[in-house]
Amino acid sequence: MTQLEPLRIGMTCHPTYGGSGAVAVELAQALVARGHEVHVISYAPPFRLEAGGGVQLHEVAVPTYPLFKFPPYDMALASKLAEVAADFRLQILHAHYAIPHSMAAYLAREILGDDTLGVVTTLHGTDITLVGADPSYRPATTFALRKSDAVTAVSRFLSLETQRKICGACRIEVIHNFVDTTRYEPAPRSPVRLRFAKPDEWLLVHTSNFRPVKRIGDVVQIFAEVSRALPAKLLMIGDGPDRPLAERMAKELGLQKRIVFTGALPDAAELTAQADAFLLPSDGESFGLAALEALACGVPVVGSRAGGLPEVFEDGVEGILEEVGQTRAMGQRLVALLGDPKRLEATKLAARARATQLFRTESVVPQYEQVYRDVIARRQHRPESKYLEAP
Repeated sequence: MTQLEPLRIGMTCHPTYGGSGAVAVELAQALVARGHEVHVISYAPPFRLEAGGGVQLHEVAVPTYPLFKFPPYDMALASKLAEVAADFRLQILHAHYAIPHSMAAYLAREILGDDTLGVVTTLHGTDITLVGADPSYRPATTFALRKSDAVTAVSRFLSLETQRKICGACRIEVIHNFVDTTRYEPAPRSPVRLRFAKPDEWLLVHTSNFRPVKRIGDVVQIFAEVSRALPAKLLMIGDGPDRPLAERMAKELGLQKRIVFTGALPDAAELTAQADAFLLPSDGESFGLAALEALACGVPVVGSRAGGLPEVFEDGVEGILEEVGQTRAMGQRLVALLGDPKRLEATKLAARARATQLFRTESVVPQYEQVYRDVIARRQHRPESKYLEAP
């Protein structure tokens, strides 16, 4: 196999709003642009998948029967993965988010009895820190990771957490998330911004799936701290279970006219580029893809010193990091940064530079290609996988 030979890859992910699906789709589209054949298998089109982009989509049909209280999606997915792998002679099944995709990929290979088909699992965060660590799922998650030919994680933090909580014997390669720095890039103030903020107002942005781990209430508290000192608006992009909490807090604090909820958007690049700061005070991001996209736009990030976010940017250089829950400190430091034009400009330039130097698509995608090629080579020659057991 030469380095130039195109690969045939099947990829499965959750199609819902969130980082794991976004990374899977961005990777699939980047691989197609590099000449590979990529098939995405899921129960619905992932939210960032572009029609006509060359990625082939295969939807999983999950029949419902009165016998089943919960339709067995993992079994339907395994069957569809096996079908697509056989029909298109796939070389790799790449599972994004361990549950249930990693186990389904393993089952698909067993269904086919194809020893040359490689299974790669990429861990994204809550599939390990929350779901996978639950006693109901931990044994199955551990088994699926051990049966994968390669396991990657989006941060050093997540790699260590996986070894500590799930699979101490697993060898895990860290491949950080990436960003298209031609789509996410600094932009001058535009009419889009004026739809949300007046010329003399600062515009803060938050993007997420509004789950409890995102600490949506803290986003509102930080904004409240800023708005007491400066004229500002907050743009809340996304949707999820804690949106009612944020709306209630905004009303209680008298900020309902200063906070705009856009709902989930397929592409927030244009709005992100209009922000003066990006708020992400989560309990612990496994990486923080939304933060990276903001950095690529030259937007400083305010976040928690927890999880993998300190791997994305440095406190006091590209943004602000404080301990989880320290909303007053986050808000006060942001007010000071916005009030210092020279330091603010330096922070914006540093944010853009870090994204382009460390996390560009063109730098990261080849790391996945190398993992695929290594797995294919080992599967063809049947040696023991170096990813399964630590020495």
